[in-house]
Amino acid sequence: MKKSIAKNYIYNLIYQMLTILLPLITTPYLSRVLGAEPIGIYGYTISIVTYFILFGSLGVAMYGQREIAYKAQDKKQRTKSFWEIVIIRTFTLTLSIIVFYLIYGRTGEYALYYKILIVQLVANIFDISWLFQGIEEFDKTVIRNLIVKLLSLILTFTIIKTPNDLWKYFVIYVGAELLGNLSLWLYIPKYLEKINIKELQLKKHIKPTLALFVPQIAIQIYTVLDKTMIGVITKDMSEVGYYEQAQKTVKAALVIISALQTVMNSRIANAHAKNDKKEVKNCLEKSFNFVWLIGMPMALGLIAVCAKFVPWYYGEDFSRVTPILIVTAPILIAIGLNGITGIQYLVQIGKQNIFTISVIVGAGVNLLCNIVLIKFFGGIGAAVASVIAETVIFIIQLRYFKDQYSLLEILKMSIKCVISSIVMFGVVSLITHYLSVSIINTLMEVTIGALVYILMLILLKYKFLIDLYYQVWGAIKNKISGGNKSAVD
Repeated sequence: MKKSIAKNYIYNLIYQMLTILLPLITTPYLSRVLGAEPIGIYGYTISIVTYFILFGSLGVAMYGQREIAYKAQDKKQRTKSFWEIVIIRTFTLTLSIIVFYLIYGRTGEYALYYKILIVQLVANIFDISWLFQGIEEFDKTVIRNLIVKLLSLILTFTIIKTPNDLWKYFVIYVGAELLGNLSLWLYIPKYLEKINIKELQLKKHIKPTLALFVPQIAIQIYTVLDKTMIGVITKDMSEVGYYEQAQKTVKAALVIISALQTVMNSRIANAHAKNDKKEVKNCLEKSFNFVWLIGMPMALGLIAVCAKFVPWYYGEDFSRVTPILIVTAPILIAIGLNGITGIQYLVQIGKQNIFTISVIVGAGVNLLCNIVLIKFFGGIGAAVASVIAETVIFIIQLRYFKDQYSLLEILKMSIKCVISSIVMFGVVSLITHYLSVSIINTLMEVTIGALVYILMLILLKYKFLIDLYYQVWGAIKNKISGGNKSAVD
């Protein structure tokens, strides 16, 4: 039975929020306890280990979800693909761990932190979230990760007391990821069957994983390399810290937008495998409407409130975060749109070569802009470069998306959301001007903004909002009442 998109979105949203919840809740505390420089060291070293995770993982996460989705109804083939991909990932990540230790783990200013981050590389060996995403069983990852994240939250507030406790924060961070990934293996017996190891064929996965590996390298250039380049070019870990904190807020907002994308990836891949073109187009239309519905007010809302939000959330010493947030806000729309045209469509229907070209060009644009802009503007320059890169990627992908929707059709879907967001922005900006800095006032601004936005959409008779309400409410009622249960076998 086909699973509810609304239900899977809710589950995946919860899961994605959990991955961002720890840094989001602890950010105000850590900003004051650790300070800008230690947070900059954290962001810089994490950016380094991310490259090794990327090289060790190849393109497995994206490829694995798609392969499992293709074979969702065939348990034996699903099992074969799973173990073939896991074996390849284990081998490549093991090599990555060895190289990482030899280069960064033995000596150096940040050697202690790099040694701890080896655990994160190990944790990625056991990451099988792509299996559950592929079979659209998103609820399996939520409860166990909720427990792990809450434990991490408690440990952070009870153990981290001074800047010297930075290494302890690293331990909490990597320990939570390892424990969360290991817990997913307990569900394996239900979704896989025993298989003869002689039946496994590893070679057939090498080429497609490498095909998705190349664009992921390019993607990392404008999602991780920015922090590395800020540290290298400015020689100022505090500047990395300001940028790192701004990115946490933006990533939290992106989670809400990208959660639907993960759900739709499997749905579109499965529909494409069945040659169901109508279902593919239906999913894409829902995704575009959702990005406009959520992304537009979030981008303008963030710009409207950030001047009063930053001082109480990050602390007075982090005032430089404000302009970085303002410049970065439009990326919510850009990433939301190219996530649909690229990962959600081109990758899922097997046109990853086109996707690869677009992100390589975007990465090149980002790299050049970073070299020029970071030197003069620091973190703000990196933010500008990222927005430009994401926009360029979307423009390139549009050329190969025209058989589904034209740019004009995509923009038409946004009209009511744009009008409502502009009205909301004006109201919130006016209110913010007269209110002082406090958490209560920010919550008031956000609440009023949301009410104004929703009221405008209702007045404009935005049909997608009404449809979404009934889908989400229906999914919640079914879950509460123990409604339809679907199997994947």
